[in-house]
Amino acid sequence: MTSAASGAVTVNYTVQPTRILDERGIVMKNMEDVLTRPVNRRSFIKNGAIAAGAATVGAGLLSHGLAAFAQDTNAGGSLTQGDIAILRFLAAAELIETDLWTQYAELGGIGNNPPIEVDPNQPLNNYQIALSNLDGDGPQYISSNTLDEASHAAFLNAYLESKGADPVNLDKFRTLQGSKAGPAANIGRLTNLMQLNVDTSWYVRYRSTTNPDFGATFPQALTLNGVTAIPRTDTDFNGPPFSNATNIPGNVHIQAIANVAAFHFGMIEQGGSSLYAALSQKVSSLEVLKITLGIGGDEVAHFLEWVDFAGNGVQAPVAPFTDPISGLKFPNFFSPLNKLIQPSLIFPVPCEFISPNLPLCAVIRPSDDKFAGAMAAVKGLTADGLFIGQSSEFFSFVGQLASEADAATRQL
Repeated sequence: MTSAASGAVTVNYTVQPTRILDERGIVMKNMEDVLTRPVNRRSFIKNGAIAAGAATVGAGLLSHGLAAFAQDTNAGGSLTQGDIAILRFLAAAELIETDLWTQYAELGGIGNNPPIEVDPNQPLNNYQIALSNLDGDGPQYISSNTLDEASHAAFLNAYLESKGADPVNLDKFRTLQGSKAGPAANIGRLTNLMQLNVDTSWYVRYRSTTNPDFGATFPQALTLNGVTAIPRTDTDFNGPPFSNATNIPGNVHIQAIANVAAFHFGMIEQGGSSLYAALSQKVSSLEVLKITLGIGGDEVAHFLEWVDFAGNGVQAPVAPFTDPISGLKFPNFFSPLNKLIQPSLIFPVPCEFISPNLPLCAVIRPSDDKFAGAMAAVKGLTADGLFIGQSSEFFSFVGQLASEADAATRQL
């Protein structure tokens, strides 16, 4: 038990053992229960919760890496080697996502608490408060997103094994030091959320009529380099109060960290949306296509929530503000109005698609290999700083998975 002071709020933290709760708050035996029980999504989003340690859910034993993938069907049941390569890379990507989302959930998720609508007076740490300033259900969304990613990883690995193919296990690479702030679990991590270079160009891209698949490039909505998206120690919970409004709880330092997280949420989930769109075009099996479209659709659902969430950090009443500790500045994107960063434009603006001679169409973009494929995803996450501190073996392993996935071709 650790007691941490968080500005005006004092919270006792207890690091819980690995466990997953269903929408009724009942501890589930394993991830299989998550996958097999009927779920009403609205009930799930409002009531689901996850505790620390979900990153280990669903990983099978990695016996060996597969050789360079041809497109025959000599392994994995009825699946082509290309389909296996795609599923293995996606399993790795979901394990990575689960790792980073677990860190967010430990510090900012709803945990074992009831929904805020049920108990509006429950104690929250200042990071949870800052996230709630962007959306009152922010902590619940974080926990739900985490559980979703864990279910994706578990399902993909189980499906691979059901077809006689090797699952993916990244446990040997869980060596990075995570946050030392109160509620964070003292376990090794795959990802580093404390030295990020958050690419915020996605925020502009989805408000533009141009498409990166046609060569379009986009400026950063905000400059967020070398920043942390989670409190690193208990000290980060504290900071000077807001000066632009008296009714905003928390403080500007932890709010800056939460705002970084909000734009990082969107960056991660838009990348997942594009990745599934790109790789779905390569699969041969209709069943595998059903998997990639189904999970990819969930990534899109996540992304659209975080578009709105991030926008709430760059408008009144939260913005404008400056954190004197980190130097980060968050302007009000409504003042002056610029449609390329207008917070209320939360849905994809119609853009170029397939051919510049066709009408503009609202779509997920990019969706071509060059900008949205497996190697593009690895390069993007690496540039993000997410893997700072990782071993050369990690980069080699993940890079091989990505290369094999990108080499897959659709077999008719």
